[in-house]
Parts: sequence; structure tokens; C-alpha cells
Amino acid sequence: MWKEISNSNESSIFFAETGTPSQRGLNENSNGILRRKGLPKKLDFYQVNQNFVSAVASKRNHIPRKSLNYRTTLEVFLSYVNEEQLSSLNWQIIGLFMGHVYTTEI
Repeated sequence: MWKEISNSNESSIFFAETGTPSQRGLNENSNGILRRKGLPKKLDFYQVNQNFVSAVASKRNHIPRKSLNYRTTLEVFLSYVNEEQLSSLNWQIIGLFMGHVYTTEI
């Protein structure tokens, strides 16, 4: 499946080697930020509810990033979809991205 995604989008997909966090710099930085904000490394996600997960995702998705020319991930996502595509998406997915929990579709 990853080859199809790569070919259809003319992009490269990189898989980091096991045990080499230096190959996943952005991921490790994000993990560090989450830990400094109170999420312990050994947090059992079976013990947290969806509202908590959505709140954390929303907070992370609304931080401007240097790698995105100081735009948020939400702004970048919305810049790649048109109104028709947006209206066809499941609102639950968009809600999770924006930090809200919706249970209905458009």
C-alpha cells in the first residue's frame, strides 16, 4: 500500500531503522513536547478517554511549525482540499483533527 501512495503522489516514503531515534527527529521532538506537557512515557492509553486524546491532538495540530513555514498542520491540510472534498469527508475525522468529537456525517 505504501508504494501505491508514494507512486500516486510522487513522493518518497522513508522507514526509520529500529532503535535509531535520530532518524525520526520530528517525531522524537513531538514526543518530548508531549512528555513535558504531562504525558508520561509509559501512559496506558486504555486508561484515557477520547475527549482527552482529542484535546491533546487539537493542541498539537494548532502549533505553528517551522517545517510548515510557520503554519499549523490544520492550515496545511485545509490548503490541499477543496470544498467538495471537505464536504465528503467524515466529520468525525475532521473533528478529531480539530479536537472535537462529532458522531454524525454530513
